[in-house]
Amino acid sequence: MSAASQTIDRAEIADLFARLANLLDECRHEDAATVYHHDIVVHSPRGGELHGLDEVTAFLKRSPVEGERTQHVHGDVLVDVDGDRAKATANQLVYFYRDGEAPHRTSGLRTACTAVRTPAGWRFGDMRITLAWIQEK
Repeated sequence: MSAASQTIDRAEIADLFARLANLLDECRHEDAATVYHHDIVVHSPRGGELHGLDEVTAFLKRSPVEGERTQHVHGDVLVDVDGDRAKATANQLVYFYRDGEAPHRTSGLRTACTAVRTPAGWRFGDMRITLAWIQEK
């Protein structure tokens, strides 16, 4: 695989994190298939272990708290591509707020994923989300 191809793959996988953040913040749960593989496995502090796109989507749909919004920010994204699979990690900050107000809760998470190349592009095949810290205001 050429260096240019690997660079493109890394950029597309890093883009998955940004698209996931937008999907979560905009509550576009029906678009989960644009970032997750149909066989996704997610391990998270809030959802436990979720298997498959339907289970992940159902969890996302029941997760929002009335009147609460989120802003997800990913940083320190590292991607290691190996053919049609890649390992990726990122730090994630999540701000929980109500419209027009400062955040009332903030959390720091570490995300480790495997991404898989599909005919529709790269998708997360598994994701492990670990809570590093949480701050209530």
